[in-house]
Amino acid sequence: MLAMWLQGMAGGLSGLGNLSGLALPVIFFVVLYFLMIAPNQRKQKKWQEMLGQLKSGDKVTTNGGIRGTVISVKDDVVVLRILPDGVKLEFVKSAIASVTTPEEA
Repeated sequence: MLAMWLQGMAGGLSGLGNLSGLALPVIFFVVLYFLMIAPNQRKQKKWQEMLGQLKSGDKVTTNGGIRGTVISVKDDVVVLRILPDGVKLEFVKSAIASVTTPEEA
C-alpha cells in the first residue's frame, strides 16, 4: 500500500516538473517583453507622432546629424533649409531623428 502511494506521489511530482519546465520559457518571454519590446514600441509610437506633427518652421536634426529648418512637408518628404548658406535639401520623413524647436510654455 505504501509503495503504491509513493509511486503515485512520484508520478504527481514528475507532472509538476513538466509544468515548471514550460513555465520558465513563458516567464522569460514575459520579462523580455516588458524590458525590451514594450519600451521600444512606446518609443516608436512617440517618434511616429513627432513625424506626423512636423510643420514649417520647426528646427530638426536628421539621422545623419544635419540640422536645419523645415521649409515644407509633403506625404513622405521634408524640405530643409540648412544654414549658413541657406541650401535647401530634401529628406525622406523617416530620416528625421528629432525636433529641436524649443517648446513654448
